[in-house]
Amino acid sequence: MDRKKMKQLCQFFYDELTGNTLPFWIDHAVDSRYGGFVTYLDRRGEPLSTDKPMWVHGRITWLFSRLFNVLEKRQEWLDLARHGMEFLLRHGFDTDGRMFYLVTRDGQPLRKRRYLYTESFGVIGLAEYARASGDGESLDRARSLMDLLLKLHNTPGALEPKVNPRVRQSRTHAMSMVIVSTLQVLRAADPENETKYDDLISREIEGLFEYFVKPEKKALFETVGMQGELLDSPEGRCLNPGHAIETAWFILEEAKRRKDRALMEKTLPLIEWNLERGWDSRHGGIFYFLDSEGKQPEPLEWDMKLWWVHNEAIYATLLAYSLTGQHSYLEWFDRVFEWSEEHFPDREHGEWFGYLHYDGSVALDFKGNLWKGPYHLPRQQLNCHLLLKSMLDA
Repeated sequence: MDRKKMKQLCQFFYDELTGNTLPFWIDHAVDSRYGGFVTYLDRRGEPLSTDKPMWVHGRITWLFSRLFNVLEKRQEWLDLARHGMEFLLRHGFDTDGRMFYLVTRDGQPLRKRRYLYTESFGVIGLAEYARASGDGESLDRARSLMDLLLKLHNTPGALEPKVNPRVRQSRTHAMSMVIVSTLQVLRAADPENETKYDDLISREIEGLFEYFVKPEKKALFETVGMQGELLDSPEGRCLNPGHAIETAWFILEEAKRRKDRALMEKTLPLIEWNLERGWDSRHGGIFYFLDSEGKQPEPLEWDMKLWWVHNEAIYATLLAYSLTGQHSYLEWFDRVFEWSEEHFPDREHGEWFGYLHYDGSVALDFKGNLWKGPYHLPRQQLNCHLLLKSMLDA
Protein backbone atom coordinates (compact mmCIF):
# COMPACT_ATOMS: atom_id res chain seq x y z
CA MET A 1 0.00 0.00 0.00
CA ASP A 2 1.49 3.35 -0.97
CA ARG A 3 1.71 6.22 1.50
CA LYS A 4 -0.97 8.26 -0.25
CA LYS A 5 -3.53 5.50 0.19
CA MET A 6 -2.43 4.95 3.80
CA LYS A 7 -2.95 8.63 4.58
CA GLN A 8 -6.35 8.67 2.90
CA LEU A 9 -7.54 5.58 4.76
CA CYS A 10 -6.08 6.77 8.06
CA GLN A 11 -8.05 10.01 7.76
CA PHE A 12 -11.15 8.18 6.49
CA PHE A 13 -11.37 5.92 9.52
CA TYR A 14 -10.83 8.85 11.88
CA ASP A 15 -13.51 10.93 10.18
CA GLU A 16 -16.02 8.09 10.11
CA LEU A 17 -15.40 7.31 13.77
CA THR A 18 -15.53 10.84 15.15
CA GLY A 19 -17.88 12.42 12.62
CA ASN A 20 -20.41 9.65 11.98
CA THR A 21 -20.41 6.62 14.26
CA LEU A 22 -19.83 8.28 17.62
CA PRO A 23 -22.19 11.23 17.05
CA PHE A 24 -25.05 8.84 16.22
CA TRP A 25 -24.74 7.10 19.58
CA ILE A 26 -23.96 10.21 21.61
CA ASP A 27 -26.95 12.03 20.14
CA HIS A 28 -29.44 9.19 20.53
CA ALA A 29 -28.34 6.65 23.16
CA VAL A 30 -27.38 8.67 26.25
CA ASP A 31 -30.09 8.43 28.91
CA SER A 32 -29.81 11.63 30.95
CA ARG A 33 -32.80 10.75 33.13
CA TYR A 34 -31.99 7.26 34.43
CA GLY A 35 -28.34 6.94 33.50
CA GLY A 36 -26.63 4.57 31.13
CA PHE A 37 -27.59 4.15 27.49
CA VAL A 38 -30.68 3.17 25.50
CA THR A 39 -29.27 1.15 22.61
CA TYR A 40 -32.28 -0.57 21.04
CA LEU A 41 -32.76 2.12 18.39
CA ASP A 42 -34.42 2.34 15.01
CA ARG A 43 -32.80 3.66 11.87
CA ARG A 44 -33.20 7.28 12.94
CA GLY A 45 -32.14 6.69 16.54
CA GLU A 46 -35.59 6.52 18.12
CA PRO A 47 -36.02 3.88 20.87
CA LEU A 48 -37.66 0.58 19.94
CA SER A 49 -37.20 -0.57 23.54
CA THR A 50 -35.84 1.15 26.63
CA ASP A 51 -34.62 -2.08 28.26
CA LYS A 52 -30.86 -1.98 28.71
CA PRO A 53 -28.48 -4.87 27.92
CA MET A 54 -25.64 -4.86 30.42
CA TRP A 55 -23.14 -6.48 28.08
CA VAL A 56 -23.61 -3.56 25.70
CA HIS A 57 -23.09 -1.16 28.63
CA GLY A 58 -19.77 -2.81 29.43
CA ARG A 59 -18.73 -2.45 25.81
CA ILE A 60 -19.77 1.22 25.61
CA THR A 61 -17.92 2.04 28.81
CA TRP A 62 -14.86 0.32 27.35
CA LEU A 63 -15.21 2.25 24.07
CA PHE A 64 -15.32 5.76 25.50
CA SER A 65 -12.57 4.92 27.98
CA ARG A 66 -10.47 3.48 25.18
CA LEU A 67 -10.97 6.55 23.01
CA PHE A 68 -9.79 8.73 25.88
CA ASN A 69 -6.79 6.48 26.53
CA VAL A 70 -5.43 6.03 23.01
CA LEU A 71 -6.94 8.62 20.66
CA GLU A 72 -7.58 11.99 22.32
CA LYS A 73 -8.04 13.22 25.88
CA ARG A 74 -11.53 14.54 25.24
CA GLN A 75 -13.36 15.26 28.48
CA GLU A 76 -16.64 14.38 26.79
CA TRP A 77 -15.44 10.81 26.23
CA LEU A 78 -14.30 10.39 29.82
CA ASP A 79 -17.62 11.79 31.05
CA LEU A 80 -19.54 9.33 28.88
CA ALA A 81 -17.38 6.47 30.15
CA ARG A 82 -18.17 7.52 33.72
CA HIS A 83 -21.86 7.79 32.81
CA GLY A 84 -21.83 4.17 31.67
CA MET A 85 -19.73 2.97 34.59
CA GLU A 86 -22.03 4.50 37.19
CA PHE A 87 -25.10 2.79 35.74
CA LEU A 88 -23.20 -0.49 35.43
CA LEU A 89 -22.14 -0.42 39.08
CA ARG A 90 -25.56 0.66 40.36
CA HIS A 91 -27.67 -1.81 38.42
CA GLY A 92 -25.52 -4.39 36.66
CA PHE A 93 -24.57 -6.78 39.47
CA ASP A 94 -26.46 -9.49 41.33
CA THR A 95 -25.74 -10.39 44.95
CA ASP A 96 -23.58 -13.37 43.89
CA GLY A 97 -21.14 -11.09 42.06
CA ARG A 98 -22.38 -12.06 38.63
CA MET A 99 -24.00 -9.60 36.24
CA PHE A 100 -27.49 -9.23 34.89
CA TYR A 101 -27.89 -9.56 31.15
CA LEU A 102 -30.87 -7.22 30.83
CA VAL A 103 -32.42 -4.55 33.06
CA THR A 104 -35.25 -2.05 32.68
CA ARG A 105 -34.60 1.56 31.78
CA ASP A 106 -34.41 2.47 35.47
CA GLY A 107 -32.20 -0.51 36.28
CA GLN A 108 -34.55 -3.22 37.60
CA PRO A 109 -33.20 -6.68 36.75
CA LEU A 110 -35.05 -8.58 34.02
CA ARG A 111 -32.80 -11.41 32.94
CA LYS A 112 -29.62 -13.20 33.90
CA ARG A 113 -28.02 -15.72 31.54
CA ARG A 114 -25.88 -18.78 32.16
CA TYR A 115 -23.23 -17.45 29.78
CA LEU A 116 -20.34 -15.31 31.02
CA TYR A 117 -20.17 -12.81 28.19
CA THR A 118 -21.77 -10.01 30.19
CA GLU A 119 -19.15 -10.46 32.89
CA SER A 120 -16.35 -10.38 30.32
CA PHE A 121 -17.57 -7.07 28.93
CA GLY A 122 -17.98 -5.82 32.47
CA VAL A 123 -14.30 -6.55 33.02
CA ILE A 124 -13.16 -4.62 29.96
CA GLY A 125 -15.38 -1.67 30.85
CA LEU A 126 -14.08 -1.54 34.41
CA ALA A 127 -10.46 -2.06 33.40
CA GLU A 128 -10.34 0.46 30.58
CA TYR A 129 -12.19 3.02 32.71
CA ALA A 130 -9.64 2.49 35.48
CA ARG A 131 -6.87 3.35 33.00
CA ALA A 132 -8.69 6.46 31.87
CA SER A 133 -9.73 7.76 35.28
CA GLY A 134 -7.06 6.39 37.60
CA ASP A 135 -9.85 4.91 39.72
CA GLY A 136 -8.30 2.11 41.77
CA GLU A 137 -11.68 0.77 42.90
CA SER A 138 -12.68 0.12 39.30
CA LEU A 139 -9.48 -1.82 38.74
CA ASP A 140 -10.04 -3.85 41.90
CA ARG A 141 -13.57 -4.62 40.71
CA ALA A 142 -12.24 -5.66 37.30
CA ARG A 143 -9.72 -8.03 38.91
CA SER A 144 -12.30 -9.66 41.17
CA LEU A 145 -14.83 -10.02 38.34
CA MET A 146 -12.18 -11.63 36.15
CA ASP A 147 -11.30 -14.05 38.94
CA LEU A 148 -14.97 -14.98 39.28
CA LEU A 149 -15.34 -15.43 35.53
CA LEU A 150 -12.35 -17.75 35.31
CA LYS A 151 -13.47 -19.73 38.35
CA LEU A 152 -16.94 -20.30 36.90
CA HIS A 153 -15.58 -21.05 33.43
CA ASN A 154 -13.05 -23.59 34.69
CA THR A 155 -15.22 -25.34 37.29
CA PRO A 156 -17.34 -28.16 35.82
CA GLY A 157 -20.94 -27.84 36.89
CA ALA A 158 -20.58 -24.27 38.17
CA LEU A 159 -22.89 -23.00 35.44
CA GLU A 160 -26.11 -24.49 34.15
CA PRO A 161 -25.16 -26.70 31.17
CA LYS A 162 -26.56 -26.21 27.70
CA VAL A 163 -27.12 -29.94 27.22
CA ASN A 164 -27.16 -32.88 29.61
CA PRO A 165 -23.45 -33.43 30.44
CA ARG A 166 -24.10 -37.06 31.38
CA VAL A 167 -25.02 -37.70 27.75
CA ARG A 168 -22.78 -35.28 25.86
CA GLN A 169 -20.01 -32.93 26.92
CA SER A 170 -18.47 -30.33 24.68
CA ARG A 171 -16.28 -27.23 24.55
CA THR A 172 -17.17 -23.97 22.85
CA HIS A 173 -14.71 -21.71 21.07
CA ALA A 174 -16.47 -18.40 21.75
CA MET A 175 -15.74 -18.22 25.47
CA SER A 176 -12.04 -18.97 25.01
CA MET A 177 -11.86 -16.27 22.36
CA VAL A 178 -13.50 -13.72 24.64
CA ILE A 179 -11.26 -14.64 27.58
CA VAL A 180 -8.14 -13.88 25.52
CA SER A 181 -9.31 -10.40 24.56
CA THR A 182 -10.63 -9.67 28.06
CA LEU A 183 -7.30 -10.58 29.66
CA GLN A 184 -5.47 -8.41 27.13
CA VAL A 185 -7.50 -5.38 28.20
CA LEU A 186 -7.07 -6.16 31.89
CA ARG A 187 -3.33 -6.67 31.50
CA ALA A 188 -2.93 -3.20 29.99
CA ALA A 189 -4.78 -1.70 32.94
CA ASP A 190 -2.98 -3.78 35.55
CA PRO A 191 0.70 -3.93 34.52
CA GLU A 192 1.91 -5.01 37.97
CA ASN A 193 0.26 -8.38 37.31
CA GLU A 194 1.47 -8.63 33.71
CA THR A 195 3.15 -12.03 34.15
CA LYS A 196 -0.04 -13.54 35.56
CA TYR A 197 -2.06 -12.34 32.57
CA ASP A 198 0.62 -13.44 30.11
CA ASP A 199 0.40 -16.96 31.50
CA LEU A 200 -3.41 -17.03 31.41
CA ILE A 201 -3.48 -15.73 27.84
CA SER A 202 -0.89 -18.31 26.76
CA ARG A 203 -2.97 -21.07 28.31
CA GLU A 204 -6.11 -19.97 26.45
CA ILE A 205 -4.29 -19.65 23.12
CA GLU A 206 -2.76 -23.10 23.54
CA GLY A 207 -6.24 -24.46 24.23
CA LEU A 208 -7.68 -22.76 21.16
CA PHE A 209 -5.14 -24.47 18.91
CA GLU A 210 -5.30 -27.77 20.75
CA TYR A 211 -9.06 -28.17 20.73
CA PHE A 212 -10.67 -26.03 18.03
CA VAL A 213 -8.20 -25.50 15.18
CA LYS A 214 -8.09 -28.39 12.69
CA PRO A 215 -5.50 -27.68 9.96
CA GLU A 216 -6.44 -30.85 8.09
CA LYS A 217 -9.96 -29.43 7.74
CA LYS A 218 -8.75 -25.84 7.26
CA ALA A 219 -11.19 -24.81 9.94
CA LEU A 220 -11.68 -23.49 13.44
CA PHE A 221 -14.71 -25.23 14.90
CA GLU A 222 -17.18 -23.54 17.21
CA THR A 223 -18.03 -26.68 19.20
CA VAL A 224 -15.96 -29.82 19.78
CA GLY A 225 -15.81 -32.69 22.24
CA MET A 226 -13.92 -32.34 25.50
CA GLN A 227 -10.71 -33.67 23.95
CA GLY A 228 -11.16 -31.67 20.77
CA GLU A 229 -12.84 -34.49 18.89
CA LEU A 230 -15.14 -33.52 16.02
CA LEU A 231 -18.86 -33.99 16.58
CA ASP A 232 -20.87 -35.25 13.61
CA SER A 233 -23.88 -33.03 14.14
CA PRO A 234 -25.00 -29.65 12.76
CA GLU A 235 -23.61 -27.99 15.89
CA GLY A 236 -20.35 -29.91 15.64
CA ARG A 237 -19.91 -29.03 11.95
CA CYS A 238 -20.79 -25.37 12.48
CA LEU A 239 -18.23 -22.76 11.39
CA ASN A 240 -18.51 -19.07 12.20
CA PRO A 241 -16.09 -17.17 9.92
CA GLY A 242 -16.49 -13.94 11.87
CA HIS A 243 -15.58 -15.53 15.19
CA ALA A 244 -12.58 -17.29 13.70
CA ILE A 245 -11.28 -14.11 12.07
CA GLU A 246 -11.80 -12.13 15.28
CA THR A 247 -9.91 -14.78 17.23
CA ALA A 248 -7.11 -14.59 14.68
CA TRP A 249 -6.49 -10.88 15.16
CA PHE A 250 -6.62 -11.20 18.96
CA ILE A 251 -3.83 -13.77 18.70
CA LEU A 252 -1.93 -11.77 16.08
CA GLU A 253 -1.92 -8.81 18.45
CA GLU A 254 -0.42 -11.10 21.08
CA ALA A 255 2.19 -12.41 18.65
CA LYS A 256 3.06 -8.84 17.69
CA ARG A 257 3.44 -7.83 21.33
CA ARG A 258 5.65 -10.83 22.11
CA LYS A 259 7.55 -10.65 18.81
CA ASP A 260 6.62 -14.30 18.38
CA ARG A 261 6.91 -15.06 14.67
CA ALA A 262 6.02 -18.74 15.10
CA LEU A 263 2.71 -17.83 16.75
CA MET A 264 2.01 -15.30 14.00
CA GLU A 265 2.60 -17.84 11.24
CA LYS A 266 0.48 -20.39 13.07
CA THR A 267 -2.39 -17.91 13.30
CA LEU A 268 -2.44 -16.33 9.83
CA PRO A 269 -4.10 -19.37 8.16
CA LEU A 270 -7.19 -18.80 10.30
CA ILE A 271 -7.81 -15.62 8.33
CA GLU A 272 -7.09 -17.23 4.99
CA TRP A 273 -9.27 -20.31 5.56
CA ASN A 274 -12.26 -18.34 6.71
CA LEU A 275 -12.16 -15.74 3.98
CA GLU A 276 -11.67 -18.33 1.25
CA ARG A 277 -14.49 -20.47 2.58
CA GLY A 278 -16.71 -17.71 3.91
CA TRP A 279 -16.69 -15.24 1.03
CA ASP A 280 -19.85 -15.31 -1.10
CA SER A 281 -18.46 -15.61 -4.63
CA ARG A 282 -21.81 -14.71 -6.21
CA HIS A 283 -23.05 -11.74 -4.19
CA GLY A 284 -19.99 -10.73 -2.18
CA GLY A 285 -19.73 -10.39 1.56
CA ILE A 286 -18.99 -12.99 4.22
CA PHE A 287 -21.51 -15.63 5.24
CA TYR A 288 -22.59 -15.72 8.89
CA PHE A 289 -22.44 -19.52 9.36
CA LEU A 290 -21.19 -22.46 7.33
CA ASP A 291 -21.19 -26.25 7.60
CA SER A 292 -17.68 -27.70 7.52
CA GLU A 293 -18.79 -30.55 5.25
CA GLY A 294 -20.72 -28.34 2.84
CA LYS A 295 -24.08 -29.52 4.15
CA GLN A 296 -27.00 -27.22 4.87
CA PRO A 297 -26.09 -25.10 7.92
CA GLU A 298 -28.53 -25.38 10.80
CA PRO A 299 -28.93 -21.63 11.61
CA LEU A 300 -31.70 -20.18 9.46
CA GLU A 301 -29.75 -16.91 9.14
CA TRP A 302 -26.62 -18.66 7.87
CA ASP A 303 -26.37 -16.72 4.59
CA MET A 304 -27.01 -13.26 6.03
CA LYS A 305 -24.25 -10.65 5.97
CA LEU A 306 -23.70 -9.12 9.42
CA TRP A 307 -21.89 -5.89 10.22
CA TRP A 308 -19.60 -7.25 12.93
CA VAL A 309 -18.23 -10.10 10.79
CA HIS A 310 -17.07 -7.57 8.21
CA ASN A 311 -15.69 -5.22 10.87
CA GLU A 312 -13.48 -8.00 12.20
CA ALA A 313 -12.33 -9.02 8.72
CA ILE A 314 -11.42 -5.44 7.76
CA TYR A 315 -9.12 -5.02 10.74
CA ALA A 316 -7.74 -8.58 10.66
CA THR A 317 -6.66 -8.32 7.02
CA LEU A 318 -5.09 -4.89 7.54
CA LEU A 319 -3.23 -6.19 10.59
CA ALA A 320 -2.06 -9.28 8.70
CA TYR A 321 -0.81 -7.09 5.86
CA SER A 322 1.04 -4.78 8.26
CA LEU A 323 2.78 -7.76 9.88
CA THR A 324 3.71 -9.64 6.71
CA GLY A 325 3.69 -7.21 3.80
CA GLN A 326 1.95 -9.94 1.77
CA HIS A 327 -0.14 -8.48 -1.02
CA SER A 328 -2.80 -11.19 -0.66
CA TYR A 329 -3.91 -9.72 2.67
CA LEU A 330 -4.11 -6.25 1.14
CA GLU A 331 -6.28 -7.65 -1.66
CA TRP A 332 -8.62 -9.17 0.92
CA PHE A 333 -8.68 -5.94 2.88
CA ASP A 334 -9.67 -4.00 -0.24
CA ARG A 335 -12.33 -6.55 -1.17
CA VAL A 336 -14.00 -6.69 2.24
CA PHE A 337 -13.65 -2.95 2.87
CA GLU A 338 -15.10 -1.94 -0.50
CA TRP A 339 -18.04 -4.36 -0.26
CA SER A 340 -18.79 -3.25 3.28
CA GLU A 341 -18.67 0.45 2.45
CA GLU A 342 -21.00 -0.16 -0.48
CA HIS A 343 -23.64 -2.04 1.52
CA PHE A 344 -23.60 -1.33 5.28
CA PRO A 345 -23.46 2.47 5.83
CA ASP A 346 -26.72 4.37 6.17
CA ARG A 347 -25.94 7.47 4.13
CA GLU A 348 -29.10 9.24 5.27
CA HIS A 349 -29.18 8.74 9.04
CA GLY A 350 -25.64 7.68 9.88
CA GLU A 351 -23.94 4.60 11.38
CA TRP A 352 -24.26 1.17 9.75
CA PHE A 353 -27.10 -1.20 9.13
CA GLY A 354 -26.32 -4.41 10.98
CA TYR A 355 -28.24 -7.13 9.19
CA LEU A 356 -28.25 -7.66 5.42
CA HIS A 357 -29.80 -10.35 3.25
CA TYR A 358 -27.51 -12.66 1.29
CA ASP A 359 -27.56 -10.25 -1.67
CA GLY A 360 -26.50 -7.24 0.37
CA SER A 361 -29.93 -5.63 0.62
CA VAL A 362 -31.03 -4.41 4.04
CA ALA A 363 -32.93 -7.04 6.02
CA LEU A 364 -33.44 -5.04 9.26
CA ASP A 365 -32.79 -1.32 9.35
CA PHE A 366 -32.55 -0.68 13.08
CA LYS A 367 -29.21 0.55 14.38
CA GLY A 368 -29.09 -1.17 17.74
CA ASN A 369 -30.68 -4.01 19.69
CA LEU A 370 -29.69 -6.32 22.56
CA TRP A 371 -26.45 -7.21 20.73
CA LYS A 372 -25.63 -4.44 18.29
CA GLY A 373 -24.32 -1.26 19.86
CA PRO A 374 -21.28 1.00 19.53
CA TYR A 375 -18.58 -1.64 19.70
CA HIS A 376 -17.52 -3.64 16.63
CA LEU A 377 -17.78 -0.77 14.15
CA PRO A 378 -16.09 1.96 16.23
CA ARG A 379 -13.49 -0.54 17.48
CA GLN A 380 -12.64 -1.41 13.88
CA GLN A 381 -12.48 2.24 12.86
CA LEU A 382 -10.29 3.11 15.85
CA ASN A 383 -7.97 0.14 15.36
CA CYS A 384 -7.58 0.75 11.63
CA HIS A 385 -6.84 4.43 12.18
CA LEU A 386 -4.21 3.72 14.83
CA LEU A 387 -2.60 0.91 12.84
CA LEU A 388 -2.35 3.01 9.69
CA LYS A 389 -0.93 5.89 11.70
CA SER A 390 1.76 3.58 13.11
CA MET A 391 2.53 2.29 9.60
CA LEU A 392 2.94 5.85 8.38
CA ASP A 393 5.18 6.70 11.33
CA ALA A 394 7.39 3.64 10.92
